[in-house]
Amino acid sequence: MQRPVQLYLFDVDTEPMVGPLAAFLPVSLKLVSHTSQEPLWDQLVRRHHYLGCRKLLGRRLKYLAFSQERPVAALSWSAAALKTGARDEYIGWSQSQRKAQLHRIVNNSRFLILPWVRITYLASHVLALNIRRLKQDWLTHFGTDVLLLETFVDPGRFKATCYKAANWRYVGRTQGSTKDGLGFRYHGQPKEIYLYAIEPRFRQKIGCIHSPDLLRRPPPTLKKLEALHMLLPHCQWHPDLSAELDITEKQISALATQLVDFHAQFHSYLGRIENQRLGLAYLSGLISNLDVKSVEPIALEFLQGSVRALQRFMKEGHWDQAAMGLAHKQQLSEALNHPDGILTTDSSEFVKKGAHSVGVARQYCGRLGKVDNCQSGVFIGYASPNGYGLIESQLYMPKAWFTPEYAQRRKDTWVPEALEFQTKPQIALTLIKQIRDSGLFTARWLCCDTVFGTNRDFLAALPQALYYFAAIPSKTLLCRHKPSLVVPEYSGRGRPPTKARYLSDQHRPKSVKKLARRLRLKPVLLAESAKGPLWAKAACCRVYRPDEEKPLWLFVRKDDGGTVKYALCNAPEATSFKTLCQVSVMRWPIEQCFQEGKSQLGMNQYEHRSWPAWHRHMLYVFLALHFLMCLRIRLKKSPYADTAPGPAVIGLRTTSQIPDTQGCSDNRALPLEAQPGSLYLASQETNRYG
Repeated sequence: MQRPVQLYLFDVDTEPMVGPLAAFLPVSLKLVSHTSQEPLWDQLVRRHHYLGCRKLLGRRLKYLAFSQERPVAALSWSAAALKTGARDEYIGWSQSQRKAQLHRIVNNSRFLILPWVRITYLASHVLALNIRRLKQDWLTHFGTDVLLLETFVDPGRFKATCYKAANWRYVGRTQGSTKDGLGFRYHGQPKEIYLYAIEPRFRQKIGCIHSPDLLRRPPPTLKKLEALHMLLPHCQWHPDLSAELDITEKQISALATQLVDFHAQFHSYLGRIENQRLGLAYLSGLISNLDVKSVEPIALEFLQGSVRALQRFMKEGHWDQAAMGLAHKQQLSEALNHPDGILTTDSSEFVKKGAHSVGVARQYCGRLGKVDNCQSGVFIGYASPNGYGLIESQLYMPKAWFTPEYAQRRKDTWVPEALEFQTKPQIALTLIKQIRDSGLFTARWLCCDTVFGTNRDFLAALPQALYYFAAIPSKTLLCRHKPSLVVPEYSGRGRPPTKARYLSDQHRPKSVKKLARRLRLKPVLLAESAKGPLWAKAACCRVYRPDEEKPLWLFVRKDDGGTVKYALCNAPEATSFKTLCQVSVMRWPIEQCFQEGKSQLGMNQYEHRSWPAWHRHMLYVFLALHFLMCLRIRLKKSPYADTAPGPAVIGLRTTSQIPDTQGCSDNRALPLEAQPGSLYLASQETNRYG
């Protein structure tokens, strides 16, 4: 006759517990087997665990975790499974050894976080507390020295995240059967097997290392790579991909194969198969739909753990990052290079709370619009009628990082010893020179923001073959006429004048904001895009710097929101105004790369602290952008697919698409003196770029 189940009615507070782990520390763990609290364990597990509290085999220990005197988790450990193919293959023991040593393996048969508890990282914290004391408790109660822990996870219900994060090793799956009397019954629900070695030298203690009938060791890396290839078709890719590219579910399923083929082009620079596997997983993680795209979530999702291996791959892995970056640029050049190409340089900031990441300091953060703790990088992009992409980057190191106080921090973050302090414009000049020397990207123009546009040394040091279109702030002082300073004649009274003065008020420098008030802006259509016609208001005139005699173009553009942007350009006086209008919006592609990178590809979600890992992360972000561009081309989408509000192909169409306005018959951007009150139309650039 079946023994009736006795119910224990304990009043349990089910008020939700939600928040970070720090708010609920300390968490205490109690062994409740054969105590007055064991019925409470039974009640909680019976009610809330899908397996209930029965069928715990052989020896067992039960634990309850408490926070603020309330139970938050329940765990049990019991006898190991008699036979498990993947586990036994991993251990490598013989049948006789398994029979003699099986009692030294303990199974985590139940692990329950109570349903009203939503405390981040609680599961891994409780698991760590339990493992820390389990070996001694098992030895005290049963006189057995535990070597290995095992657990079975139903993949249809759980992702085993806490086990993966705690470096439990995934070794395979069960056969999907359960013990039934003297035999086994197939139930068709295989479970994932995870192992944790309490004793790292467990094989030596078992004696299986020297066993003549040693079973096969863990699967080789090639099988792990094949397993990753099998996993990718079932990956949840970023939802914006299907929306942006308008692709079907069938095309989405083929995305995995295309990604594998794309990454295979760089295998020769990664070397070992293990590096190829880790690199493919990292690239897949950046394109996936993970909430956070840092090393740990990527490793847990695509590598079934291996967090430390992926961290080492990014920080100190032996692969040729420089050669891989060059291969990326060569392939990008084949797809994008065009005589009408444009280089863009910009900086981008990444907010960081800690003080130990390489290059972190309190500095201006463009994303926040204020000074804050962040890292900053200098990036070079390229755009042409064929598309756009990022081609170079370097982390900016604040001057404080080169002081003796930061010597240990530089060493800890693997900063190259030969690295010297450079300003952002100096870094950009170095990168631009490298790009020009490579001959891969043809460009006639360089667009930059105010960080670089206000640096006279940077603009003067640019290659003479490049015309710059540099954004400037509204307070920049310029002259409408060629600066002319004279010493006034002596009037006969007082001291003779010795200081030179401007001839008239017209020659006196004024802020560009004041100069722009004299320019009557009128709208003109610049281009058509998937979003419809693109409009803005613009005007331009020739100006001079107060201490220079060479004239420049001042370009003023006002968007629909009322924001006015100013830029200086050193193009010749005969330059078409249509050309200036086109170039004025060509900082959009690099900003679009930042937007795609940060919103879709985890560009700002890294948790790397070292110099090598930061640059390797950015290289993989570049590859992800490259892959998306290849997708657009393969699907015959415009390389400027409407992935953001703003110009689609602005600045890359023929000048005939921009109509002449206001009687500018020779199609030149005439000085204001030649066209009094004339208004010139530029493209509406609705994003925020100048």
